Amino acid sequence: MTVYLLCYAAAFLAARASHDLLAGAALLFAAAVLFLGDARGPGLPVRCRALFSLSFVGGEGIACLKLSNLETPWEPLTWAVLFLAYTVFWLVFELWRKNEGLRFLQSGAGRMSEIRTDRMFLAVVGITALSWVSFLIEARILGYVPLFLRGVPHAYSYFHVSGLHYFTVSCVLVPSFAAVLRAADHDLSEVRRAVLFLCTAASLLIPVLCVSRYQLIFAVVTAGFTILLLRRSAVPLWAGASAFLFLLVLYVILTAARSHSVSYLNGIFEMKRNFPIFISQPYIYIANNYDNLNCLIRDLPGHTFGLRMLFPLWALTGLKFLFPQLAAFPLYVTKTELTTVTLFYDAWYDFGTAGVVVFSALLGALACFLETEMRKRHSPVFCVFYAQIAVYLALAFFTTWFSNPAVWFYFAETLAVGWFVSGSRRARKKMNS
Repeated sequence: MTVYLLCYAAAFLAARASHDLLAGAALLFAAAVLFLGDARGPGLPVRCRALFSLSFVGGEGIACLKLSNLETPWEPLTWAVLFLAYTVFWLVFELWRKNEGLRFLQSGAGRMSEIRTDRMFLAVVGITALSWVSFLIEARILGYVPLFLRGVPHAYSYFHVSGLHYFTVSCVLVPSFAAVLRAADHDLSEVRRAVLFLCTAASLLIPVLCVSRYQLIFAVVTAGFTILLLRRSAVPLWAGASAFLFLLVLYVILTAARSHSVSYLNGIFEMKRNFPIFISQPYIYIANNYDNLNCLIRDLPGHTFGLRMLFPLWALTGLKFLFPQLAAFPLYVTKTELTTVTLFYDAWYDFGTAGVVVFSALLGALACFLETEMRKRHSPVFCVFYAQIAVYLALAFFTTWFSNPAVWFYFAETLAVGWFVSGSRRARKKMNS
């Protein structure tokens, strides 16, 4: 943490003196040190604080490089809010971990309890079928499939039938549930293995047809984290590199399928130099989120006192249709096409600095609690829930997941599957000790 404090002070001073590259380098160095400090050593192969440090502090460092003309110097309050967001998270996590003592540091993932593998198989098949039925109904009602619609850059944004779309995108959890079943039943028949493979492939095809890069990345990374937690082993370098290249290729393909030409994207990004698109696009999708937060802090006339963060309640209950004013809050962004934001955007929108501090403290407590629970005996389905939280922390630079109704739908789906595959009767197979 001392390294972070020194690097943050250096970055702030460098940025105020317009030494942007130096400011970015200082925070990127801090992110690497924080990540390695939490990630190395025995124990869990997927660690929440390590991922959050790399994502949030590293993303802030990338944003400080100021490679786009869209970016402006941050307000002093923005620097203070970002500092408090990470510092409070780190301190609360550390205090909770110290209360757990040496057991937290020395133990790995806990023993897995038994599950009903027959029911897990039904859950995988059932969710896949439900997702595809919902997708086909949406395509029928809306009259198109985004992948096959040319010349419309934001086709997926309109591919939503209220209520039904949650079931369509629930397919993203199928690869993770399939991984749980494979780990729980080592004697799975060849027929069921083939069915699992088909369900996994079919579930990944829906984000491709929807041209949803986020859903595809979420499905693959969540499944990867789930497998690591089930096997309790770190990912080999070659496997990590292969997965990254696979996702990068799919990302590029889906970008082209969205009718986003290079000239169209470069016109939006307004980069200061002529960077290749595979550099400028990831850069702006990370960096601009922090500048959007700066816009919010600079321009917001008044806070909304919980209405933004409670959007999942308004959406899932249908209240947003009865009372549209519950969701009628403008986004403060650098450019209308670039609407992604950081994890703490809605917390500041609702309650200002106090909201960021409280939310960060809750997030730190949650992250440490989940790591503690992973070191106890638990259902293997809990690995899927933990993997989801880990992905959201790994994307802290990009998304306000707690304000997304689909996220809470995924949590409910995971809880329902966990309840369904447990029961009074013993499972047919046991997990490895």
